[in-house]
Amino acid sequence: MSFIVIIPARLASTRLPNKPLADLGGKPMVVRVAERAAASGAVRIIVATDHEDIRAACERHGVEVCMTRADHPSGTDRIAEVARTLQLPPQAVVVNLQGDEPLIDPALLAAAAAQISATVPMATCAHPLREAADVFNPNVVKVVLDKAGRALYFSRAAIPWHRDGFAQSTQALPDAYAPLRHIGLYAYSNAFLQAYPDLAVSPLESVEALEQLRVLWHGYPIAVHVTASAPAAGVDTPEDLARVRLHFAQ
Repeated sequence: MSFIVIIPARLASTRLPNKPLADLGGKPMVVRVAERAAASGAVRIIVATDHEDIRAACERHGVEVCMTRADHPSGTDRIAEVARTLQLPPQAVVVNLQGDEPLIDPALLAAAAAQISATVPMATCAHPLREAADVFNPNVVKVVLDKAGRALYFSRAAIPWHRDGFAQSTQALPDAYAPLRHIGLYAYSNAFLQAYPDLAVSPLESVEALEQLRVLWHGYPIAVHVTASAPAAGVDTPEDLARVRLHFAQ
């Protein structure tokens, strides 16, 4: 399936200032992310930003960039503006790749894009969890699926709750129980991407602080590609940055 990748990148970050421009083996992080996207088979890769320093860095390395407004409430709104600016057709498939994922598996981008159809306007990815600590960690977002592989619900809670197994212990996972961790990578049809900013915020989204719950609450299906193993973690903290820098140094 033909798809394009749009990478929202903002300079402001409370935990890691100037994160998109952090040096990774001689190139800014946002450029490294674009390079991973290029390996996915995408027909076009565009960085969406509101900051001139990011624009200049991308242009120095030959990465296409599109300037956006500074007041977008989310990355999804930002890439929707880019898709409008580019006048993409309604059926175009757009992958939203965060600008702090320099080690993302390119195959996940193509797998998410392949889930989009006339009846499924949005897709994402997940992988099985193997550690009890992750299942009960509210910073690890879980997802449960229906028989067609579409999301029933996303939560910071441990879902599905293994009633009998957890009655015995919550220190280890019961046999044959592998809940799914959501991977924050999204694909959309452009028609849905343009409709998204007009969807009202849902009560579930407000409670869980999970933007994707807005989509389910309004009745849109989200397909979920399940991969066998966890992808490399993104960069949120100085410790993450040190880990990724070591990877590029090697």
